[in-house]
Amino acid sequence: MKLLFVHQHLGEFGGAEINIKLAAKELHARGHTAALLYCQATGRNESRWREIFTKCFCLPTRGNLEVVEAVLDQFEPDLIYLHNITDLEVLKALLDSHLPVVRMVHDHAMYCMRGYKYNYFTRQVCTRAFSPYCVFPCLASLGRNHARGLPFKWVSYGEKRREIELNQRCERLVVYSEYLKQELVGNGFNPAKIEICVPIRSGRNQEQVSSFSDRNLILFAGQLIRGKGVDVLLQALAKVKTHFECVILGEGSHRGHCEKLCKRLGLKERVKFQGYVLPAELKHFYLQASVFVMASLWPEPFGMAGPEAMRYGLPVVAFNAGGIREWLQDGQNGYLVDWGNTDLFAQRVDALLSDKELARAMGKRALQSVKRFDATLQVRKLEDLFQRVVHPTRENLTPSPLEQPICL
Repeated sequence: MKLLFVHQHLGEFGGAEINIKLAAKELHARGHTAALLYCQATGRNESRWREIFTKCFCLPTRGNLEVVEAVLDQFEPDLIYLHNITDLEVLKALLDSHLPVVRMVHDHAMYCMRGYKYNYFTRQVCTRAFSPYCVFPCLASLGRNHARGLPFKWVSYGEKRREIELNQRCERLVVYSEYLKQELVGNGFNPAKIEICVPIRSGRNQEQVSSFSDRNLILFAGQLIRGKGVDVLLQALAKVKTHFECVILGEGSHRGHCEKLCKRLGLKERVKFQGYVLPAELKHFYLQASVFVMASLWPEPFGMAGPEAMRYGLPVVAFNAGGIREWLQDGQNGYLVDWGNTDLFAQRVDALLSDKELARAMGKRALQSVKRFDATLQVRKLEDLFQRVVHPTRENLTPSPLEQPICL
């Protein structure tokens, strides 16, 4: 099959990009051809992406619809594999192309005007479906502006409604978790069109697991944005009694605030912010860590960072937020802590740091538990989905025996 991936970014950025690169690589190994249509380059590991994709097409700031048409004519895909895209006109053009469109839903942005399903001011998780409530009293029409200019921007209720309706036209939707599937169902999507697929990198030497050294390294890796709760993580770490070191990997708008908080809490000598690290370089940190932590306050669609760490035999301590409970079993492969409970979070970290045999046993179970997400198995499911979507389309386009041309 010829597959056209469509996504906002080219290169490394976050969990969505890890998923895209992994799926494209595995599908290429299975003999399929993949191209990428994107809006913005990240400047991170782009050369590797260009090796995986046969073609990379960039959407300009103007004339997007003409470019979309030209790309479809040139590449002639069998299927469009749609990821994150903010331009609704491009989305509509892809859906109007009469090609099957499969949408991978990475987060809440499709149906949440804030994009992260929790209240920015109270930090409480939102359990409502999209509705006029989002405008008032939620006030989600006023969103943060990460671009230049004013700190806030207007978010249109009507445009978000239109985005939902457009995505409901997709042949299938792929999600990471049952939690995210139910979020879509609650927003009017047909459950029969939603499938779960969670590919995690494979091919690693299974004997490479953490050393659980006396260094007592606590590791966090992710975007440093407010919803990831790094400030709350620091508050929990300030309550840990066992000696430890902590490395925080990642960049984001919340880093400055968290670094200042780190100093105020007296953690400056024990907590290090090391910025963004390429996925290939994370191995070094996994092998030295004793526990991986996630303090997300927003409801994670899945929480890919946790299972990635489990591949190295690391137990995880995380808040019960969103889809995390679908891979983190409390007391088995780590600890699932009540949302926002920093006292219990600190106690669970203390337990793993002070009892290495307990940490190793949980880490061993963690490694076993994530094998079901192995990319080879998961992408096979994705490939089967694509074939089920593409083949009926081809059959519909094939003339019946009575319509076949007669050659004289």
